[in-house]
Amino acid sequence: MTLAQPRSSASPRSGRPLIETRPLRNPDAADSAFMGRRGWWLVVMNVLVPGSAQVLAGRSRKLGRFGLGATLLSWFLVICAIAAALFWRSGLIALASNWFVLTLVQVLLIGYAVLWVVLTLSTLRLVRLIKVPPISRLAIPVVALVIMGMLSGGAGYAASIAASSRGAINDIFGQSGPSLPPSDGYYNILLLGADSGDGRDSMRFDSMSVVSVNADTGAVTIFGIPRELPGAPFSEGSPMQALYPNGFEGHSSQNCGWNPWMNHVRQAAEICREDNGTGLYPDAESHGSDPGIEATKDAAEGVLGIDIPYYIFVDMHGFAAMIDALGGVDINVTERLPKGGPPEDWTGDDVNEWAIGWIEPGQQHMDGDTAQWYARSRYTTSDWDRMQRQRELQVAILDQFTPQNILSRFNDIAAAGTVLIDTDLPRDKLSEFFDLMLKAKEQPVTTIELVPENGIDEFEPDYAFVHELVTQTLHPPTPEPTTEP
Repeated sequence: MTLAQPRSSASPRSGRPLIETRPLRNPDAADSAFMGRRGWWLVVMNVLVPGSAQVLAGRSRKLGRFGLGATLLSWFLVICAIAAALFWRSGLIALASNWFVLTLVQVLLIGYAVLWVVLTLSTLRLVRLIKVPPISRLAIPVVALVIMGMLSGGAGYAASIAASSRGAINDIFGQSGPSLPPSDGYYNILLLGADSGDGRDSMRFDSMSVVSVNADTGAVTIFGIPRELPGAPFSEGSPMQALYPNGFEGHSSQNCGWNPWMNHVRQAAEICREDNGTGLYPDAESHGSDPGIEATKDAAEGVLGIDIPYYIFVDMHGFAAMIDALGGVDINVTERLPKGGPPEDWTGDDVNEWAIGWIEPGQQHMDGDTAQWYARSRYTTSDWDRMQRQRELQVAILDQFTPQNILSRFNDIAAAGTVLIDTDLPRDKLSEFFDLMLKAKEQPVTTIELVPENGIDEFEPDYAFVHELVTQTLHPPTPEPTTEP
């Protein structure tokens, strides 16, 4: 597609021919074919370099210069973002998690989307549709408006991502614990799973594990703690250690009692105390936690023999929403499992009386509801098997956190995350943890369950043995070099 050759015209003063060298600005409106080609050129220029059509066509030049300046600025910012992603990723993530920066990005994107609409409508006015051939008279505005909708819609979607990011970060990391360096080369995080919502005051944690992330390599080790693990020792200096110097004990009471199990620590530290645990852990709430969680942290530290400064609570009511937001997970089911649970007074042995469905064996792509029951089902299987299934889901979810999946489903993931997760992870660790997550995806996850098959007595655990197992797993001895004779 080319413009017509320059045309001659007479000078109004001398009458001599004047060569017109700016056909875009001063076209021969009588030449329909030329006006059609000019119209397409203006549309292309508006798409590739918004603002250039107004500058070159000679009308609305102030608007064009403003649009061209905004376009050049946006290109500069995009280039800076790409350079930061390649060479300064931690700084980019720090900026992207700042509420002010996210708000500014949202405003700029919305403003640029509106500017693009204005520039497109101005370009159509410059085309002079009444002067172009009949086919182009219909095609030019249709193409221009469709492209405008796509590009402005893309800017609008990016603005919605900025808003979702700001909301999710504020909701999840609104309060956080102190920012601490790794302990013995690892970040250790207590991962808790249970049902929140109605009746949360008596909630017990159904799933407990500690995720240890190597601060250099990103290698992940998950230690699964059975919820009925008895007699847990508390870490040195813990308020609970002063109450239970010989390990966590049971307590019988008509109104509020508990068993000596890990998932009853919260009961003893918070639910059954008149002060709701604030006397034991006065700073818990200000750090985005609660006394029951802090006590469970201390118990997990005593069980494993490592420092655990942070926790993540996963609400099982939001678990299904997160799986759906990620597009599902792939799991190889090895045994038939029922969905649902029996009524409180059920004493039969036929699971079909209450099962609302079944998860059949074989390779499956699970939606959120199926994945939730896969993690929770325990009436035809053991707690040990259920722990293993929960670890499978944790790894499967990690596999779904790819850049492509996050970008294409960001708003759904962010919305699910705000109802799924409570945590005291500090916001200033986000960039570091994001880098570690990317490293972790390239390596297999090591899983150690504290169960009988790994030498842990389920009734009288040897916690000194557990400490040694954890140490050997996280800090394996370096093999001595062999010398040849």
